[in-house]
Amino acid sequence: MNLSFNIAEQGEGSYRALAILRWVMVVIFVSFGMQKFTLQSAQGIAQFISNSPFISWLSVFGLRGEAYVLGVAEFGIAALLVAGAFSPLLSAIGSLMGVFTFAVTWSFFFTTPGVVKWSLSTDPMAWNLAGEFLFKDIVLLCVCLVLLLASLPRSIVRLRAK
Repeated sequence: MNLSFNIAEQGEGSYRALAILRWVMVVIFVSFGMQKFTLQSAQGIAQFISNSPFISWLSVFGLRGEAYVLGVAEFGIAALLVAGAFSPLLSAIGSLMGVFTFAVTWSFFFTTPGVVKWSLSTDPMAWNLAGEFLFKDIVLLCVCLVLLLASLPRSIVRLRAK
């Protein structure tokens, strides 16, 4: 079984174009990480963290501390994605961490009270500004998933043409 990981920067054709996604995600993770070091961001994410079954434990660090932990994690993911342009394994690890990050933030859409109002009316799913803010994370999750699949060995993922 061949377990050699891949990176888009060394690929060919449409595979090589996926490198653009890596650098977009680096910019996104750096900007998201920087925001976590502001009081406004810490206050803004507190409602999501406190209601999350996955990361509510971060509250042990306090309001600013939980934001700092997330900011450092986002900087770490950005660093792994940068290193992933040169190391296929780091590309896969950074992409996987990105998938987990956006899976957790996408879950806020369902775990944070008041974000979505479900009904059987003419507007079956209405969300507030927080819901609109979170809805984009499904796209970012998919971008990280594409980067992950592109990084994995062909023997694991048969989606790429030989």
